[in-house]
Amino acid sequence: MKGYTYRLYKQPGHTHSEAGDGGARYTETELQELTTFQLQQICRKEKLVAGLAHTLDREGLVRTILRYRNAEERRLIRTECEGGLERVQQTLLAYLNSPLPERAALSGPAMLVLWNGLKVSKRDGYHIGGGSLLGETNVLLVSEEMELCGIFNLVKEHEDSAANGESRYVLEAEGRSWRMTSNRHYSLLFFRKADSDYLYRAYYEARPQPPANLHYYKLPLAGLEIRELEKTEAVLAIDFGTSGTTAGAYLSHDYVAVPSRLDRLNGRIQLDAINYVRFPDSAARLEAWSELLPTVVSAEDCSGEGEPRLSFGHEALRALRRNSYGGQATVLRGMKRWVNQPDKEEELTDVNGQTMRVKRHDIMRAYLKYVIEVAEHQFKCRFQRLHLTSPVKLKTQYLALFSSLLPGYDIEQEHALDEGLAVLYNTIAAQIGRGSFRNGEEYQALVIDCGGGTTDLSSCRFTIEDDRIAYKLHIHATYENGDTNFGGNNITYRIMQYMKLAFAAYYSGQGSKPDMDRLLDAQGTDVYRMVDEHGAQAVYARFEAAYAEAERQIPTRYADYVNRTRDEYMRVRSNFYFLWEMAERMKEQFYQRTGMIRSRFHEKELQEDDLHVTAVSRWLLSVVEDGRFCDAHHYPDVVFNIREINRLIQADIYDIVRKFLEEFYRDGRLQQYSIIKLTGQSCRIDAFREALKEFVPGRSIEFRQQQETGRVPDLKLACLRGAIRYLADRKAGVVEATITGGAPVIPYSVAAYTHSGQEQVLISSLGRMNQARGTISRPSGVGEIELFLSGSEGGVRRKYVYRSNPRLYKQALYEDIAAEYGQRIPQGETDAIANGEVKLFVYAGDNRWGFEAVPVLRQQEQLYVGPRQFFAFESEQSELDFFDGLK
Repeated sequence: MKGYTYRLYKQPGHTHSEAGDGGARYTETELQELTTFQLQQICRKEKLVAGLAHTLDREGLVRTILRYRNAEERRLIRTECEGGLERVQQTLLAYLNSPLPERAALSGPAMLVLWNGLKVSKRDGYHIGGGSLLGETNVLLVSEEMELCGIFNLVKEHEDSAANGESRYVLEAEGRSWRMTSNRHYSLLFFRKADSDYLYRAYYEARPQPPANLHYYKLPLAGLEIRELEKTEAVLAIDFGTSGTTAGAYLSHDYVAVPSRLDRLNGRIQLDAINYVRFPDSAARLEAWSELLPTVVSAEDCSGEGEPRLSFGHEALRALRRNSYGGQATVLRGMKRWVNQPDKEEELTDVNGQTMRVKRHDIMRAYLKYVIEVAEHQFKCRFQRLHLTSPVKLKTQYLALFSSLLPGYDIEQEHALDEGLAVLYNTIAAQIGRGSFRNGEEYQALVIDCGGGTTDLSSCRFTIEDDRIAYKLHIHATYENGDTNFGGNNITYRIMQYMKLAFAAYYSGQGSKPDMDRLLDAQGTDVYRMVDEHGAQAVYARFEAAYAEAERQIPTRYADYVNRTRDEYMRVRSNFYFLWEMAERMKEQFYQRTGMIRSRFHEKELQEDDLHVTAVSRWLLSVVEDGRFCDAHHYPDVVFNIREINRLIQADIYDIVRKFLEEFYRDGRLQQYSIIKLTGQSCRIDAFREALKEFVPGRSIEFRQQQETGRVPDLKLACLRGAIRYLADRKAGVVEATITGGAPVIPYSVAAYTHSGQEQVLISSLGRMNQARGTISRPSGVGEIELFLSGSEGGVRRKYVYRSNPRLYKQALYEDIAAEYGQRIPQGETDAIANGEVKLFVYAGDNRWGFEAVPVLRQQEQLYVGPRQFFAFESEQSELDFFDGLK
């Protein structure tokens, strides 16, 4: 098991460097983001007696730490300043007098290729050898005549990229315009820190600087190219997910006139192939880039009058970790659920407590623009065309939303694939590539997509014909069922619950963690029987009771602490986010391993054979002892293994599979499907396959459990890959596709109550949308009509209210009603309306996941029609929210 361990370990921070005495160095900016008890922990860790022997307030602790562990701020020229380049140019001409002779210690790229308006980052790989002699400083690009052409920053690469113990340095620069000169001999000028700081002041300060003697190293370049970004006809595909987002494009050999040779040499661009966008991952230990961008946004700066400064994905999570999960900055998740209320405002708070109200669509736009900008930087082009996948049931709403968010782009509408079809086409394309299909034969497939927050079931029939000039593809797809409250986050939450139970047992001195067999009320195949008879809640009854008891020792329900002190609230909130991230990382390892995982939490140095490591910069839990919060600094000696996690989630997985397939199994339809396709990260675990075996033979399931070298599981990329392949194959004329859609199944019922309290079902559960309609009658003076939404399993999920306003009713003949509503409002129903009666017609919406309500009133033998109103089946209020502070 040695090579299968994964540990939590102490990782050096990015903003503080190691001091000569072995202690860490901290900047004032970093310390100001921490809470009082986090500052006290630093004093304890660094053995700063002055910070422990006296009762200091927060500012006193900051001053004490800076006195003994102060790290100098990096003075790097990053943001543009009016007149800054001109002032630096004058400084060079006046004070650049002393070349340094040791330039042989420095080495750099032979040639630079720069794009106007595009930043230079670590991804570009402009490595500078010997940079440790200088540290992180400013670097100037100049001509032979000392004409300033641009400014770089010399920055340290990720800690784990160090070779032979020596840190590696690269050139970076924010997006700005670069200057060409008539003299084409260019060089890079490197400076010692004091001289670099002088240039920093000259750039940002309008007042004249005192005279100086600047020392510099000069590194000539063999060549320099400055290009303009070219627009491309390639389509950037984006899979916008609940918990993670991926993007990519098929890049043909002529996607731009002159593809970047440097990026091709470095393997960052593959021509005539699918290329995935790789996002910077500051949390990665061995890999600095990832194809998955967490769908997370955090507020960085809300002090300005314009738009707030936001951070996205891994950077947003890094800010959360940097504040030990207890900072004030707003962290937003679950943006995909905002589709029905994009105009609602969110209050954002930055680390300094500044607040700003921002509309949701502006936040989503900023996130998607970030994805596009990273793609354009990697592929060195300007994208005009986009394809965004969406859930099948909400395809119309999402396409309309994406079009409003990104008006400057051509968003694919006619040939846009929903998530289920994209996954299916990935399978079809593989069949065509292998030649493993029978010409003209009809195949039937079920697609189960378990994403981060929801699970959907789609069915389809398809045929493939090998025609003379192309493959003719006929697909008929239908949405069959779904669950808005089950996805990968549910598995994360279960793991977090078990972690909390184990840590509570450890810190209370009980020693061993609770036995899983005692926590769950069934074992082995008895789990399936209990779920069938009593539901999944019965299996977890004792587990949930134990979790509620653990709340007394390690509280995580921070919403219950809003009326307590700030320190208590922040401690509990920190506990939740800390445990959530630990559970999320363990889940990732759980997805990737098929054998035993022994997961131990400690801060010892790593050994060579320790694989799949999860990094934690600061171990911090707040534990309640004798009614008071105490800091738990030491790592718990607790081991988790994969068998426990499988046992833990077995009932939840079987419950969702049973919900989807039981009816198919009972009426025999399940045997008609030749393919059952599992997709989404959560579907790759053994528990899904074992649950499916209860209904279908294992050989019928397309389920690939294999060791993957990438950090993002292959199933997560299946949707994106399918969309890209479909667009590329259509463009190249490889396939000629005809896609039709059947009326989706509605997994909900809508009902109302008569005046006598009798329930009247208007829309039946598991009925087709094109057949779903009903009516309820009220007297003409009614002000409100209540409608109730229930799930297929029963129980009211949501209440809607149609507010009737007689002044908005308009007189109409039935011919006018029929012209607008057709058979949704039949003439026989309107003829039966009595004087003084208003009848509310309820029917499923056209291409919209919800229903519409239209009142028709008869008054003095005349018909009057009220305004139509749309009600969404699902909203963020109807979905399980794991970040509401009540978990």
